[in-house]
Amino acid sequence: MTDRPTLRPPLPGPPTDHPAAPTVTLAGRVPSTVHTAEPATDALPLVAAVARGVALVFVLPVRLLWELIAAAGRLLRRYLLTPVGRFLRDWLVAPLVWALDRLLWRPLLWCADHLIWRPLRWVARNLVWVPLVWLGRGLAWAARTLVWLPLVWLGRGLAWAAQTLVWLPLVWLGRGLAWAARTLVWLPLVWLASALAWTVRTVLWSPLVWLARRGLRPPLVALGRVLAWLAEHLVVRPLRWLGATLAPAGRLLWRGVALLAGAVAAALVALAQGVRWVVVGLARGIWWLVVGFGRLVVAALVGAWRIAGWLLRWGYRLLLRPVGLGLRWLWRHTVRPLLSGVRWVWSVTVVPVARGLRAVWRATVPPAARWTRRAVLDPARVASREVLSALGLRR
Repeated sequence: MTDRPTLRPPLPGPPTDHPAAPTVTLAGRVPSTVHTAEPATDALPLVAAVARGVALVFVLPVRLLWELIAAAGRLLRRYLLTPVGRFLRDWLVAPLVWALDRLLWRPLLWCADHLIWRPLRWVARNLVWVPLVWLGRGLAWAARTLVWLPLVWLGRGLAWAAQTLVWLPLVWLGRGLAWAARTLVWLPLVWLASALAWTVRTVLWSPLVWLARRGLRPPLVALGRVLAWLAEHLVVRPLRWLGATLAPAGRLLWRGVALLAGAVAAALVALAQGVRWVVVGLARGIWWLVVGFGRLVVAALVGAWRIAGWLLRWGYRLLLRPVGLGLRWLWRHTVRPLLSGVRWVWSVTVVPVARGLRAVWRATVPPAARWTRRAVLDPARVASREVLSALGLRR
């Protein structure tokens, strides 16, 4: 911290030839960055003591005052503000809100609904919307009569003109071109193809057929005759001689086979008769078994049907009929009087209101409709007819 010379250990470095070199250095003259933390370490207790003193003098009172204020605030909120707020909420705000809701807000809503909203809605519906609907219908009728129908007639006229002046000439032109193509192109091509076919048939096919008949047929016929003679003398005649030689032995063998077949057939007939008797006996036994089982099943079904009918009859007599009688009594003594009361209330309340609404409707809407028709729609219709008649679009 001062400029006084201090004794420091020598810096590490290569050995020198002068071991007795002085090691006393000046801190201000020779800067060093190896042991710079020793003065701060020496001064640390003093700085810590000063900081602790400052904290003890300034920070601790502020911290104690803050804790005191926080504790006082908690006690004030717990024992004063919360009970006072709960008391005001339960005994002042809630009754005031209830009184405002019951005595001010709901009557205001009822008055706004029945005295403002519903009359405004009725006025908007009957005096604004319905006339606008009628006006829109009148405008739609005028647009259809004055714009759409003339445009339709104009379109039909244009379509007729296009069909008569464009499409039919094009069709006739196409037919003429098709006739010209058929007459000038297709028929010459057909004639040319026919001529080529006649030429090929006359020049190529007929000579080839004559050559085949005259040049190839006689050698083939001669070859066939030679092959037939060889087959007759080398195959058929040896086979006939062999058949004539083996015919007696074949007859004896056939008779033995016939006798054996007759014995086998007799045995098979006898066996078939025995099997038939066995099958007939077995079929009769199965038939008797099936018939007996069927009779048993039919008897069981008939008995079950009778028992079920008896149970249903007694169930109806003992259960369903009393329940039906009780329900009928309840209907006569509860539902029917209730329906009668509802009908009476309907006739007393809803029917007069409906009649009054019908009377109001008859007194307001039909006169307005008649006035609109007579004062607006009929003059507009007459004017449109006159305009169309003047333009020549309508007779």
